[in-house]
Amino acid sequence: MLRGQMMDQPLLIADLLEHAERFHGDTEIVSRTVEGPMHRYTYRDAARRARQLANALPSLGVAAGDRVGTLAWNGYRHFEIYFAVSGSGAVCHTVNPRLFPEQIAWIVNHAEDKVLMFDATFLPLVSQLADQLKSVEHFVLLAARADLPADSGIPNLLSYEDLVNSHSDVYDWPRLDENAASSLCYTSGTTGNPKGVLYSHRSTVLHAFGSSLPDSFDLSARAVVMPVVPMFHANAWGLPYSCAMNGSKLVLPGQKLDGGSLQSLIAEEGVTATVGVPTVWLQLLQYCQRENLSLAPLKRVIAGGSAVPESMIEQLAERGIELRQLWGMTELSPFGTTSTPKLKHEGLRGRELNALLTKQGRPAFGVDIRIVDDAGLPLPHDGVSFGNLQARGPWVLSQYFKRELDANHSADGWFHTGDVVTIDPDGYMRITDRTKDVIKSGGEWISSIDLENILVGHPAVAEAAAIAVPHPKWDERPLMVVTLKPGARATREELLAYFDGKIAKWWTPNDVVFVDELPHTATGKLLKMKLREQFRDYRWPE
Repeated sequence: MLRGQMMDQPLLIADLLEHAERFHGDTEIVSRTVEGPMHRYTYRDAARRARQLANALPSLGVAAGDRVGTLAWNGYRHFEIYFAVSGSGAVCHTVNPRLFPEQIAWIVNHAEDKVLMFDATFLPLVSQLADQLKSVEHFVLLAARADLPADSGIPNLLSYEDLVNSHSDVYDWPRLDENAASSLCYTSGTTGNPKGVLYSHRSTVLHAFGSSLPDSFDLSARAVVMPVVPMFHANAWGLPYSCAMNGSKLVLPGQKLDGGSLQSLIAEEGVTATVGVPTVWLQLLQYCQRENLSLAPLKRVIAGGSAVPESMIEQLAERGIELRQLWGMTELSPFGTTSTPKLKHEGLRGRELNALLTKQGRPAFGVDIRIVDDAGLPLPHDGVSFGNLQARGPWVLSQYFKRELDANHSADGWFHTGDVVTIDPDGYMRITDRTKDVIKSGGEWISSIDLENILVGHPAVAEAAAIAVPHPKWDERPLMVVTLKPGARATREELLAYFDGKIAKWWTPNDVVFVDELPHTATGKLLKMKLREQFRDYRWPE
């Protein structure tokens, strides 16, 4: 074999920040702090403080491979932790504070976090759990010493600012093996205990390349990016890394994610692209409509986590904003596909364009997808055949943390995602359901996601969930569980009639029930397992 004669340099997370410091050093990182005021500094400042923190970690007993946990919002200190911990050879473990306290304790203990760094918002939670966190040796509040509480109930509570400022900013990032572990995220654990996904430096840098591409997030040094998706949710979909790679201005919104707070940041900071779950964008649109406010200069919204209703795509388009739907999973770092059109789709308008944009999209290079039947046999990508979605690639999970290879992977190494999908000849994937959520009526599948997206288009509906309920004749039939917008009214008959002409007649749900609130997972997804339990004894109307 004739070997190439190119430099062999590892792909490392610290190099992303070094690159940003050298070539985009004066580009801003703007944060809304937990304390309230806005904080402004640059990539150069962030790199300097990250080196100080990297120097401080050994004083806390943190060595290569040790886990450092975080309970924090999207802010500049969390950004510094991302790079200081991973860059020094330790593992940055972002913990989702929206989980139940017992789940958080389980996760921290399972990860064996040596240090826990947290925002002041979570001081009561950490005080409650401190005695249960057996592996944690040091608790660090992301605050100055003057802001440390007199009596927190946490022994030897440390100040993050003290830790950073008491150490030198001279630090040489170690040249690690690119396959060394860099960061750790746990799934939301809707069934059983959450599962850990352990990323590497190599997978993270490759993911940053893939998600930066024009047909992915389309990042550049001209972009102003606001990650609304939390930094504790699959590493903010990798944006802290990909923005550093491209030198994009970062706007970090902290914990205030209401429509007014986000609209003001977009206008004042010149945000051109933002990412998050659809419920956030629906709330933002409703706020702007109510207050008659603009979303300029926003150009692109990337939505993922649940299916995007067609009505939202149209509302954004009316404001000149492109909607790109993203599909991914914690197990995919998380980026898998985006719904960006191809050249052949130029000229598509209205329903034809929406039919494309409501698909979960096609993969960028680095992710491969396929569908298989229940026996594991590949199915055609014809846009009609339904199958179980599998994925593989350099930023796709090979096995869960502290678990042996298990049924989550096929014999030939593909990862089972748990989604039921179609894939069309152009590679666009459409999720019809989660495996556990599919409605099978008379032996035929009905897509709960399609039913939900249609009904959310009704002007009175705030949110809708379709669940399978046992039926004496058809085995299962769809029941719609609906919340209405404040002050809105709608009847069962009106909502059922809204499906006319939009789906096959036999797909039409048998009934609608109204509730004040729908249950959600810690990451904002509908918790249908709880709904199925709630309506397990439901009786269909005569």
